[in-house]
Amino acid sequence: MARQVRLLQTDDIDDDDDVRSPSPSSDSASFIHEHEAAGFLGTTTEDSSSHPAPKEVYNWRPYVLALSAAMGSAMFGYDTAFIGGTIALPSFAHKFGLEDATGNALAGIEARIVSTFQVGCFFGSILVYYFNEFHGRRNTLILAGLLFDCGAIMQLLSNGNLDYIYLGRGLTGLAVGSSSLVIPVYISECAPPAIRGRLVGIFEIVLQSFLVVGFWVNYGVNEHISGLSDTQWRIPVSLQLVPGTLLVIAMSFQPESPRWLIRAGKTSQARKVLSYIRNLPADHEYVVWEVESVLNQIEHESYTGADGSLKDKLKSIMLPGKRNRLILGCSMMILQNLSGTNALNYYSTTIFRSIGFSGTSVGLLATGVYGFFKCITTIFFTFFVIERIGRRNSLIYGGIGTMVAMFYLAFFGAVSGSFDGHAERNASAYVAIFMVYFFAVTFTLSWSGIPWIFAAEVFPASVRSVCVSMTTSSQWVGQFMIVYSTPYLMENIKWGTFLVFGISLFFGVVFVFLWVPETKGMTLEEMDIMFELETTDGREMREQAEAIIAHEREVLTMSDRQTVGAIKLGDEFAV
Repeated sequence: MARQVRLLQTDDIDDDDDVRSPSPSSDSASFIHEHEAAGFLGTTTEDSSSHPAPKEVYNWRPYVLALSAAMGSAMFGYDTAFIGGTIALPSFAHKFGLEDATGNALAGIEARIVSTFQVGCFFGSILVYYFNEFHGRRNTLILAGLLFDCGAIMQLLSNGNLDYIYLGRGLTGLAVGSSSLVIPVYISECAPPAIRGRLVGIFEIVLQSFLVVGFWVNYGVNEHISGLSDTQWRIPVSLQLVPGTLLVIAMSFQPESPRWLIRAGKTSQARKVLSYIRNLPADHEYVVWEVESVLNQIEHESYTGADGSLKDKLKSIMLPGKRNRLILGCSMMILQNLSGTNALNYYSTTIFRSIGFSGTSVGLLATGVYGFFKCITTIFFTFFVIERIGRRNSLIYGGIGTMVAMFYLAFFGAVSGSFDGHAERNASAYVAIFMVYFFAVTFTLSWSGIPWIFAAEVFPASVRSVCVSMTTSSQWVGQFMIVYSTPYLMENIKWGTFLVFGISLFFGVVFVFLWVPETKGMTLEEMDIMFELETTDGREMREQAEAIIAHEREVLTMSDRQTVGAIKLGDEFAV
């Protein structure tokens, strides 16, 4: 379908809802040329968007906004990390009757405790759609924080009853499933294009930071609190209240997404929010252009029938140009889980025992270091790498590294007999440990955060919520499959578990190479240009899209020059 572009004349800006003003003025060459955007934290990012932002845009406010929303990913990270270690604590095993369970019976209990969370996440990512669509991103995140706290309290009241654990983890899952959908969307809708990947990456930084907290809390209570005391397992469970409460408090001081406000007909309020976030006056041409871009997209979507009821949106998603985005987003979420990362997160102590390192404290210590590696790598990648080498290259090269790690772990398990307790602490065993950490680094540089970023930035505004709901649901379906099956896989096919993950990573690399285009630096509205192309070759899509965008820049610039010329000619006649 041909893409329509409105060329607009100048209008005054007032407090009314409708804004109609020109695209970027031609007296600034910055509209045509790529700029270097100086970031708040001293980083420098090439601004190759269709309208490079003024330096005032790269201030502290977008970072604080992203950090506040990312308290929701703190819930995600802590819950991911603490449960595997808590199940392994002597006090938990004694209190909930895990001491007498062995083999598939123990694997079943562990799988149910862990995977109940994923079930809640799946339904949370679906049920949140209406609230997120009609009540806004900010209110949805506050509600998710309150719900997460309720789930944590339910687990604290369990007193040896696994049903309370299941119910509590289901509630925390609902909260994490809903917030994990909203956070990347909220941040991407508020972020300048040149640092959008970096800001959405804060989601992953906070997740990994609280992952580390979860690992080390278990190690600390195991070392310093008696295994006969309920306090040992209650501390890591009660600390779930921290990220949930932080999310509620932090989001109470943040604005609503300006793009959501525009779609809700609150353009005047959106202009004020953008003025605050961008650190520019409300009548600054960049703020005016940004509002106008969203209004243009809304007009285009209304013309195509995409901006209607849920039924209309579902029909629209199946059209070429949107359908391919949804397939890519869902596939990336599934492939992320088939990498085996969540198996390492949830069952890390079991996995370290499988490669020859026994003892609860040894396993917890090893997983704490594992989490630390992931956290440091995430920070480095988010602030210094992602906007330089892009999404596509990161997925390909990082995928190759993680694939090598998984294939070595499979080889080591096969030749050493580690799953049968015969492994020795020799050089090959220490290489296996290194490969676990190598996996952590390479996965964090690639498949850890980029699927979330991709899903948050590629969909049109009219169907963004429903599409991200589908991609996030795919994430939780993938997690459920992995965390539920991993104990059984390790019990029955042993080292073949790592082989399955390695093969999945191989297919993931091929998938990205063939079909995933580069999206860094493009505005959310420009994604339509790239994904509405006839080609589906990920190697060609960005190049063709840039050619179209460059042509549009030239047309707009010529239009502005003609307008300026006409004004000057009119002035001469007036004289």
